[in-house]
Formats: sequence, structure tokens, C-alpha cells
Amino acid sequence: MRLTTIAASFALAAGMTSAVSSAVAADVEVLHWWTSGGEAAALDVLKQDLESQGVGWKDMPVAGGGGEAAMTTLRARVTAGNAPTAVQMLGFDITDWANEGVLGNLNAVAEEENWDAVVPTALQAFSRHDDNWIAAPVNVHSTNWVWINKAALDAAGGKAPETWEELLAVLDAMQANGITPLAHGGQPWQDATIFDAVVLSMGNDFYQQSMIELDMDALSGEKMVEVFQRMETLRSYVDDNFSGRDWNLASAMVIEGKAGMQMMGDWAKGEFLKAGQTPGEDFLCIRFPGTQGAVTFNSDQFAMFGQEGDNDAQQKMAAAILSPGFQSAFNVVKGSVPARTDVSDADFDDCGKKGMNDLAEANEAGSLFGSMAHGHAAPAAVKNAVYDVVTQHFNGGLSNEEAAEELANAVDAVL
Repeated sequence: MRLTTIAASFALAAGMTSAVSSAVAADVEVLHWWTSGGEAAALDVLKQDLESQGVGWKDMPVAGGGGEAAMTTLRARVTAGNAPTAVQMLGFDITDWANEGVLGNLNAVAEEENWDAVVPTALQAFSRHDDNWIAAPVNVHSTNWVWINKAALDAAGGKAPETWEELLAVLDAMQANGITPLAHGGQPWQDATIFDAVVLSMGNDFYQQSMIELDMDALSGEKMVEVFQRMETLRSYVDDNFSGRDWNLASAMVIEGKAGMQMMGDWAKGEFLKAGQTPGEDFLCIRFPGTQGAVTFNSDQFAMFGQEGDNDAQQKMAAAILSPGFQSAFNVVKGSVPARTDVSDADFDDCGKKGMNDLAEANEAGSLFGSMAHGHAAPAAVKNAVYDVVTQHFNGGLSNEEAAEELANAVDAVL
């Protein structure tokens, strides 16, 4: 399937009559939250292809890196009978809409293109519902990354940390050198992103038990207390002005050398590339110390609402999104990796190649886990309960022991 097919598919989809879409012929309305510089550049891969084919682009950006605001907006639009043509979705949000019976069936194209064999198994848990393909994944983001300013690391000893103890030594050295060791934005989803990585660093089995199986003993036990102890330690390396800071502004602190590192998903790489920086020369990408060999992920997917009559346009659009050409072109810019394991890494930089290799190995080893922080480990009610406790603790509102106990209570209350 050629990359340009997506333009024709969007044009056809936009021209079809639908009770839930207001898009007119030759227009496509896209609801998304890709609003930062690097994200906007990635979106242009799709947007420019559409415009080159004469398809109008009606942009509907809703700021907010975690997508919560976008889903609120979507709910209002659907309730009014006026859903956008195409919607960026994550994890259990896709499952929720599928449960309402409003998403299209992509089985025909999935079978023709052999998606079962090339899309990682963990992603299929969200791309499929009741054995039906209902969404086309655009990418795979992994969240357990650390982005390090190379000059700051060189000044702090030059060795990328591989263990918790080595991480603290590097952070201490950066602090002694007069820069903010850890750039961070005080928003619940950002706090939870670090929390995810710390939990994973305590062991794959522990992540599975606590974040996915929601085992009460794991959520409240001694290991979880240690997780919160480590979160408290990391908080001590964050500057005082972190509250409310957007994630890309934290990335900018690292890019500009005002901070040493950021713990953030691989969408951060787009900010470094947008600033003209090169992996290995200006910045380093490493897995959060202690999580090597494992990957926590989220996956942006495009879901189309069910159409009356022929859904051929949706089938073509889905095929185009998952075509190797589009997957490579989009993800090279976005900072993520393809949502299929057979795409060449030839056009990807060193961090991209590492991300693709890590994903393939984790998929094979069974150590590819949905991210709690990004809606791929548990439903939204659980995720939000975790957010509340993690953020309250990160801001000093709970002791480590209280946080572990409250985490179990909060999750139990919404199950």
C-alpha cells in the first residue's frame, strides 16, 4: 500500500455520509493532542500528504500531552452527534468506545495485510475487540526512557547510569555542577510517567502484579513503599518551579543545558531533533536504570467511527496507516517506532534503532507492558486513582508508607 493512499482514503472517508461526522467532501477533521513543536512536525507527515492530494485538513488540536482533554472534547462532540472524522486514541479509551459499538470493523484489511503477524501482541489487546480489529496503530511509544544532555553528563563523569545507585551519583554530580539535575513538569501524567519507570525497575513480575493485575498485596507492600521512597528521592532533584510545567518545556531545559536529564517517553526525542540536536553527540537516550530488557508502551491509534453502508474508505485508510512506508516516514519524525515489527530501521537515528530493537526483543521475551501512566495497563478509573495518589505523594502530601496504603485503597475503590 503506497503512502499516498492515505490521502485518497481520507478524502473518500470525508465524503461519506455519517450520522456522527460533520466533515464535508475533500475535508478531513482530525481530533488530536499533537501540539508541541516535535509533535506538530510529525503530524505534518500526514497533513502534507493529504494536502498534496487536494484533501482539506480541518485541524482540531486539544492541548494536553496525556490526551485527557481530547477525550473530554470527543465525548461532547459524539453526544452532540457531531464526531470528528478521525480521532487519535490511546489504550482503554479505544476499548471504551468499542464497547459502545460505534467503531468500524477493520478485519478485511487486517487479514489481507497480515496484521496478526506483524503488530506486537501487546498492542493487539487494544487494536482488537471481540476478535475484531477496530483501530489502526500509528506508532509505539515507549515510556521508560531517560534523556540526558551529553555535555552535562560529561561534566558529571561521563558514564550513563545503569543502576539506581549510579543514577543517584550522576544526579548528585549534576547538582554539584550548578544545574537542575532532573527536568520535570508537575502534572499528574508526568509524575505517573516517572512512577511507571520506578515500578518497572523493581522487576518485571512486580510491574505485572501491581500495575496490570492490580494485586492488592503488591500495591500496598514493602516493595511499593520502596517505590515511593525512590520517588521522594527523585523529587529532591527537581527545581522549585516545576508545578504545571508542560513536558516539552522540561525537554527544553535539557536541550539548553539548564538541566541534566528528563525521564519521559520517546516523544521527547522529537523536541531534541527539532532543536537540531543529534543523538550520541548532543544528547543520550537510555532506558531508566534497572529496566533494561523491558519496555512500557503506549500506542497512538487512529479510530474511525462506524459508517453507514460501504466502509471501503476506512479499510483503505487503515491499510495506508499501517503500510511500512507511512510507518517509517511518520515515526522517523515523531520519535516513536513503527507499530509493526518488520519495518526497516535504515532511516532511523541511533535512538530510533535502539527503540525498535528494544521493542522487538521485549515483544519476543514477554517483557512488553502497557504503561499505567498512559492508559495501557488498566482502565481510566484505575489510572486516575493512581494519578491522584502519586501526585499527592510527589508534592509532599503523603509519607511513603501512607502512599502505598492509599494506592491500594484508591485502586480497590474503583474496581
